[in-house]
Amino acid sequence: MAVIRVNADSEGLHLDEADLRAALDRLPPRAPVVAMVHGFRFQPDLPGQCPHEHILALRPEHPDRKAISWPRHLGFGRREGGLGLAFGWQSRGTLWAAHGRAPQAGRALAKLVGLVRRIDPGRQVDLIAHSLGARVALSALPQIEPGALGLAILMSAAEFRGPADSAMATETGRTIQVLNVTTRANRMFDFMLEALLSGGTHASVACGLSKPHAGWTDLRADDPAAAAALRDLGFRLGGTQAQICHWSPFLRPGLFRLYRALLDRRLPMPLLRAALAERRPGTGPRLLPPTDGAGLSFPGAPA
Repeated sequence: MAVIRVNADSEGLHLDEADLRAALDRLPPRAPVVAMVHGFRFQPDLPGQCPHEHILALRPEHPDRKAISWPRHLGFGRREGGLGLAFGWQSRGTLWAAHGRAPQAGRALAKLVGLVRRIDPGRQVDLIAHSLGARVALSALPQIEPGALGLAILMSAAEFRGPADSAMATETGRTIQVLNVTTRANRMFDFMLEALLSGGTHASVACGLSKPHAGWTDLRADDPAAAAALRDLGFRLGGTQAQICHWSPFLRPGLFRLYRALLDRRLPMPLLRAALAERRPGTGPRLLPPTDGAGLSFPGAPA
């Protein structure tokens, strides 16, 4: 089984443990195990809003153009591709409500990682998360044993610097490698997060951590210098993305190929970090300047 469905709610973690045990028993020692965590406006088992019919499905049943299969693009449709854990949580409702529920989902995610470790003690788990799913992932770190996590890929993370700093200061945070994927196209959403949830008093992790961390790497995916650094490593990004888009870290062609190489450990994180530092991508303004209105993509569908 390439993908196992996992759900979290107020009552805890829900999955078929026998399926998980069987999948881990069949898995080659170096194959990745990756928990995939969606963002805002999903609810497991709700028709039309279920993440397991959308981005977490091998064959999405949703007509939304953003419903591209994370597990398929990460290689979990292949027998040798590793194991994907499709982690669904209740992120519908208001932004404030979903933001408040994310730590509860983080506790369930930590339990999932612990379960994998009990079944297969030598196995590390990796994380890939989008938007508020990154808040779920970061809030799980203090509850996970050091060494249980290997890599976390955060895409358009909807989290503030303070909680991210605290998560990375934990024992597990000091052992994990994090790739923080940001874009200029997400600046409007970063601004909305900061304005609506903190009154503009706190910066989001789109600005990176408050101070350098050996395990944290920022990738501004639509910065020309960063694209050049990736090209030097053999990863060419394609397509011209919308100027305002929350989903570009998984919609832009070429990025999933990069993520898979990191998860496979074919591309070591220190090598990527060094290549990005050499190119020194600029930070630019925090909010996107006015555009001509072409190619805009706004909220209104699951993220």
